[in-house]
Amino acid sequence: MESEDRAHRLKVFFRLLGLVFKSMRPAQWTKNLLVFAGLVFAEKATDPALILRSTLAFAAFCLISSGVYIINDLLDAANDRLHPLKKDRPIASGRLSRPAAVGAALVVASAGLVLGSLLRGHFMAVSYLYFFINLLYSLWLKRIVIIDVMIVALGFVLRVLGGTLAVEVHTSEWILICTFLLSLFLAFGKRRHELLVLENEATGHRDVLAHYSLYFLDQMISVVTPSTLICYTLYTLSPDTVAHVGSRGLVFTVPFVIYGIFRYLYLIHLRQRGGDPAALLVRDPWLLAAVVGWLVTAFTVLYI
Repeated sequence: MESEDRAHRLKVFFRLLGLVFKSMRPAQWTKNLLVFAGLVFAEKATDPALILRSTLAFAAFCLISSGVYIINDLLDAANDRLHPLKKDRPIASGRLSRPAAVGAALVVASAGLVLGSLLRGHFMAVSYLYFFINLLYSLWLKRIVIIDVMIVALGFVLRVLGGTLAVEVHTSEWILICTFLLSLFLAFGKRRHELLVLENEATGHRDVLAHYSLYFLDQMISVVTPSTLICYTLYTLSPDTVAHVGSRGLVFTVPFVIYGIFRYLYLIHLRQRGGDPAALLVRDPWLLAAVVGWLVTAFTVLYI
């Protein structure tokens, strides 16, 4: 009898861990791979000590972002129940209780901040800034039109900046600007998808969607798209980049960026996809091929 009771408690415990892990949204951790950008572009990706520091930085951002995701799900539970997909999340569906979710958020976010503190210096400051900005986003900023999207984009910039600071390499202003513009592009695409999928119930799910329209978002996307492509192309051809790399080889990565952006536009306009850019990256083979092609070409130019 006692063994059966112990087995039952273990079963409940592991079920709880599974729900917490799902609420951490591990699929979204692919966004944090941007932490390695500084290491790669500084041509330090073969240094074991720096790889370890980048990996710790990656883990810190994964934990911090997961803590914020749980907090956001707690705050948005009522609205998420109106969403065709988000209603099945552990907190929105009620499978993960609010007290358990609060405890999980505190533990996960704290673990990320502690891990960030181990790297010390400027990275620690960036990791704390990332957490507090995203906390403000969940509490307030996500309700302010345009600012909501810019805060999301800023989060990606902080990932790249944190990655370069973790390994103490120079932060390219071009890379930060390109990251910001590309993140805006993806965020506007996500808002567009939400308007299409939710239709009349859009504002019930996300208040800020009342201030967006398909026409307005298409205008924003039409501004950000060429800006991103031009900025990245100029980065590959800038004298500083050419001097650092030793050639103009990075310009050969431009076609992959162009195709990737055009493919994403095709998916959000003609396939009505784009609600989850991170998931779309691994589910669409052509988009994934563009990313792999870019990675292989960039690595070849930088290291071979």
